[in-house]
Amino acid sequence: QVQLVESGGGLVQAGGSLRLSCAASGDIPSINAMGWYRQAPGKQRELVAVMTPTSNTHYADSVKGRFTINRDNAKATVALQMDNLKPEDTAVYYCNADRYATELEYWGQGTQVTVSS
Repeated sequence: QVQLVESGGGLVQAGGSLRLSCAASGDIPSINAMGWYRQAPGKQRELVAVMTPTSNTHYADSVKGRFTINRDNAKATVALQMDNLKPEDTAVYYCNADRYATELEYWGQGTQVTVSS
């Protein structure tokens, strides 16, 4: 089992920045990719950014050039630096990790990000 604990988030004006952090504990060697998803009210959860253990990354088109994902494999942490935030980035952000060679995924509890116009 893997536990994910998020920190960061909050309220910021449009154009501002926030940083989200996520720390994993438990069966760390079983973790494959780590990343972030978000869910806005009335919408489906969507992928924001993900990083593999070999540092390959994938970003949603809507955040490319504004968000940066970083990962520390030794510390089992993943962070999301969010710059030039827009009101449409308002959502609950969830840390995610998947388990090697399985379809099992782990989720954090979620952290609210609110961007005011």
